[in-house]
Amino acid sequence: MLPSALSNVIDALGRLPGVGSRTAERYAYFLLKSDPNIAKNIASSLSALHNGVKNCPITFAIMDEKEDISPLYSDPARDKSIVLVVEEPLDIYAIEHTKAYTGTYHVLGGAISPMDGITAEQLHIKELLSRVEKDSVIEIIIATNPSVEGESTAVLLEKLLHEKYPELKITRLARGLPLGVSLEYADQITLTSALNNRTKL
Repeated sequence: MLPSALSNVIDALGRLPGVGSRTAERYAYFLLKSDPNIAKNIASSLSALHNGVKNCPITFAIMDEKEDISPLYSDPARDKSIVLVVEEPLDIYAIEHTKAYTGTYHVLGGAISPMDGITAEQLHIKELLSRVEKDSVIEIIIATNPSVEGESTAVLLEKLLHEKYPELKITRLARGLPLGVSLEYADQITLTSALNNRTKL
């Protein structure tokens, strides 16, 4: 039987997405055999995670706890009249790595998924609608993931935005993104192409 301290680490690591039991065991054994400072640094970083990160009250992007508003919004170089809408905060950084976009962002906080109990009311859609008027937005780029849930969310967003702001330009990332691939894992060339070749809805 494994020592409880080791077993607890394996169980904890096994709860991470994409980490199976064998991988969790390898990670745990690596930490056990390595310099104890490695494990201490990881533990310290994890302990500070929730207290050191928060969501921007405007864009809902993640930011440092010490900041009032995300630099992705407050930076004067950012064009507030263009808003790119994503499902999750990490999707933003996939776009940022392309260095092809200088507008602002809006994080929905997920996608509509009845199977998972996620409804439109639970997403930051109302906040997006209010930003259009507040920031004199001229274009909304819908960059939800190319999945069934992402497509359903995009269709609803298009409908709500067109109803409230008929003159607003609404575009989607070009279909260079293969079905089923999340923005977080898409390569920069594909993302840049999809961003530059977005289409009007």
